[in-house]
Amino acid sequence: MKVLSFDPELCVGCHICEETCSDTWFKVTDPAKSSIRIHDDGEGNFPSPILGRGAGSEGSSPSPSLGRGAGSEGSSPSPSLGRGVGGEGLLRAVFCNQCGACIAVCPTEALYRDKNGIVRIRKKQCVGCLSCVGFCPYLVMFYHPDQVEPFKCIACGKCADDCPADALAIVEVETPASPQ
Repeated sequence: MKVLSFDPELCVGCHICEETCSDTWFKVTDPAKSSIRIHDDGEGNFPSPILGRGAGSEGSSPSPSLGRGAGSEGSSPSPSLGRGVGGEGLLRAVFCNQCGACIAVCPTEALYRDKNGIVRIRKKQCVGCLSCVGFCPYLVMFYHPDQVEPFKCIACGKCADDCPADALAIVEVETPASPQ
């Protein structure tokens, strides 16, 4: 299956991936409506061109990175860390790794795995209970008050296409990473 991967050595913290994602799916530039988040976990305050403040101030936990060429069966997820422009601060990419742990918790069966292995949301079946948001082991099922349904990365590749540093890519893996 094809999934999004993050190369921490290449990320410069430009946040173009966040802009691309929110523009693609919500037709607005709003990092709160992006299914990928870049956070600064280092010392100091890495400025976000979108937020105008430290990108890590939301306080969410790490999402696994499959890394280029990783993701084979038995590999364990780890935080995705990179250094920003000029090596300042540690950057972390947060996005869905398609583990599917959220599927079983959905009371209306709105969550499912498509024929390509990507976890999807049937918006017409979703009642907005947000069980999946609270249950996600990586905290990568997102919610915005402007809409009823939660949202997540579906590995569309738009962010990877627009990443000027080539820190994001769509890669082939045999099985999605499982929560530990």
